[in-house]
Amino acid sequence: MYRVHAGYLASTRHPWPCLLFLLPLLLAYEAGVLWLGGAQPEVLRNGADAWLRWGLDAFGLHQLYWAPVFIVVMFLGWSWTRRWDKPMRLAAVCRGMVVESLGFAGGLLGLSRALGFFLSDVGTHLSVGQDGKGLGQIITFVGAGIYEEVLFRLLLFLGLGWLLRLADVSRLFSALVTMMASATLFAAAHHIGPYGEAFDRSVFLFRALAGFYFALLYQLRGFGIAVGTHTCYDVLVGVLMI
Repeated sequence: MYRVHAGYLASTRHPWPCLLFLLPLLLAYEAGVLWLGGAQPEVLRNGADAWLRWGLDAFGLHQLYWAPVFIVVMFLGWSWTRRWDKPMRLAAVCRGMVVESLGFAGGLLGLSRALGFFLSDVGTHLSVGQDGKGLGQIITFVGAGIYEEVLFRLLLFLGLGWLLRLADVSRLFSALVTMMASATLFAAAHHIGPYGEAFDRSVFLFRALAGFYFALLYQLRGFGIAVGTHTCYDVLVGVLMI
């Protein structure tokens, strides 16, 4: 079969390097939750992680490992369908994704500071969960970067995009509607559930803008960089700048 070697910009959007980039974060999060959570690992779990597990429970998949297995199997299957254009020099691609993630996280941090003149309280991390300090907090932020992007970007984009295509909506309008829906639901999710925060209009608005920022990254730079940016931003704000 004819093989196409994609350049770096296209390679970051391919599922195979995205999976390789995601695996260390996924392993660190799942191991950290089990190690630090002790008898109550759910205390450290991100809200989107819990929601995905509830969905899997509906299909009888109750064991803790099913959520990460679901993500890995999904990306392995997706990579198989794109095996004909699998990128080369994967280590270099993943290093570039790390640099981009840090850069885009810094960009979002700058945006939050710039909006501070108009919004009263935007210097906040984007994860859902209990407040805390130290390694447990970092683990929760890593989970937010992974599972919120899986839920609010990957799965929502696939599901809503499919419905809009059935309705014969144009590709551009479909992308815009999906990004706006993803951003709004992402912001609203932080105020739902037992660990949800009290509603604050300025924080909701910033999170909606951040959700649109992540959705744009997902569309243009790929899932891996969206996850990396989300994780880096949460850690920068939630740990280094508290």
